[in-house]
Amino acid sequence: MTGTRANTTIFGPNVYVFDPSMPMTAIQDETIAIFKKMEANEFGAQRYALLFKPGTYDILFDVGFYTHVAGLGKNPDDTLIQGGANVPAYWMPNRNATCNFWRTFENFAINASSATNNTTTIAVSQAAPLRRMHIRSSGGLWLFQVDPATGAGGWASGGFMADSVVDNVVLPGSQQQWLSRNNKYGSWANGVWNMVFVGDSTAPGQDNFPTSPYTTIERTPIIREKPYLYVTDQDQYKLFVPDLQENTQGPSWTSGNSTPGKSIPIDDFLIAKPTEVSAASINAALNSGKHILFTPGIYRLNDTLQVIKEGAIILGLGQPSLIPTNGHPAISVADVAGVTIAGLIIDAGEVNSPSLIEVGPRGSCANHAVNPTFLYDLTVRTAGHCKNDMGIVINSNNVVGDQLWLWRADHGEGADWTSNPTKNGVVVHGNDVTIYGLFNEHHKEYQTLWTGNGGRLYFYQSEIPYDPPDQRSWMCGPTNGYASYKVADTVTSHEAWGMGIYSYFRDSPTKLDNAIEVPRTTGVKVHHLTTVWLTGTPGSEISHIINGVGDRVYANTPESAMRQTLKEYPGAP
Repeated sequence: MTGTRANTTIFGPNVYVFDPSMPMTAIQDETIAIFKKMEANEFGAQRYALLFKPGTYDILFDVGFYTHVAGLGKNPDDTLIQGGANVPAYWMPNRNATCNFWRTFENFAINASSATNNTTTIAVSQAAPLRRMHIRSSGGLWLFQVDPATGAGGWASGGFMADSVVDNVVLPGSQQQWLSRNNKYGSWANGVWNMVFVGDSTAPGQDNFPTSPYTTIERTPIIREKPYLYVTDQDQYKLFVPDLQENTQGPSWTSGNSTPGKSIPIDDFLIAKPTEVSAASINAALNSGKHILFTPGIYRLNDTLQVIKEGAIILGLGQPSLIPTNGHPAISVADVAGVTIAGLIIDAGEVNSPSLIEVGPRGSCANHAVNPTFLYDLTVRTAGHCKNDMGIVINSNNVVGDQLWLWRADHGEGADWTSNPTKNGVVVHGNDVTIYGLFNEHHKEYQTLWTGNGGRLYFYQSEIPYDPPDQRSWMCGPTNGYASYKVADTVTSHEAWGMGIYSYFRDSPTKLDNAIEVPRTTGVKVHHLTTVWLTGTPGSEISHIINGVGDRVYANTPESAMRQTLKEYPGAP
């Protein structure tokens, strides 16, 4: 590398802080070198954050695994990448982006150059959020990549964009599903199976569903946008915490306005580095009222991080991983208001944990409607030779999730039916819980189990497990398989929009009776449901979409055998 000394700040050697006075060639060389390390590094231990102070950067670079790119201005347009920042899929055959996970773009503007046909390409699947972005590129934003050998779009399988502006077209192309929340764009070009728009100011209509696979909700009922780091004119770092807002439409920062909220000085944080902290020192900081900023790296925790203070913030920079080592949760939150947990990978350990994140103890009953707890950009991952029973357990009321991926690994070393077992991804016992963007996959029982009342879900993407060795190994009592999305029989009020459940029974001719199971009551409503048979062993199928309703999916052709949809359950009011 050419040595900008960008990685000599208070955040440690894996956080690069660039400023426009540095040589552009040196910045580009460093970003390219990091991409070369991280392009195909799917299960590696390296982590990086690339932070750009306000100004214009004439550079063009790509972003690989475990890399967090962010502007350090108060607003996205304070930092401009005049050239391009892209996520390609070169490393997979046919530009397949279905494994392009674990990277983050936040709080900057991009104006793509002619070197990329004036187009910004973000070819991603899960756990790759775009937040507070301004895509000025005249060719727009492409959510997939074209394979130059065939001219076909490479597969891409699900993503998330929020609080952003795209001046021109958003082209999903072969992107199968997407959640767009509080955005504004010139146009949205197409969809494949499940495109959900919540609070977008320019969203397409949904009247032609399922021919056009759009689900449109006019306003976002409750949101506090994710906190973000910025630098002041005095070169001091602060964290900006946006205000709680209700019934919003469009981005929080357009029309010359800044996002409403408050700033917290960096001195109020413990800046955690993997070689310098322990569970005990982090808990001591939390107990003293400090917030926690995890810098890039792997953190092995021999005790649970206990969040007991109202308003505590736990924020990850550069995709850090927390791993419990003794069969305990990584994070446990008391039944308190206004906690933020964001930007983390929570990895299961080799000793089984009953859950990996617990929000509120069982029996929590306080009302936190005025100041909810928020969970942003979390991956809960059970990879090979690791195990846990449940991923996230929400016991508190009024919790809001915003882009969550709960993943029992379907590939990688040691990923099989017995080596990395999990039961459930998300279990919700609290009342009035809202989740935007729930990606929940491959667990051995219900992917999602919801027992609390007043729940709301906007966008669901779920692949049921690939690997039951036979039907007998995957039975819920006398029923074939476990529904992906289960609302308990005791629930009287619940609503969900834009749900896609997919099957690939790789190892045996397995059947699932119902993709979704909910109580048959007027207070429970589900809108725009889709099941898809991706591929699989002949004889496998999803028999019904919901509660015995909807035809089966069991083959790639004809189209009706591959995909089934239902507009409303229990039916249009």
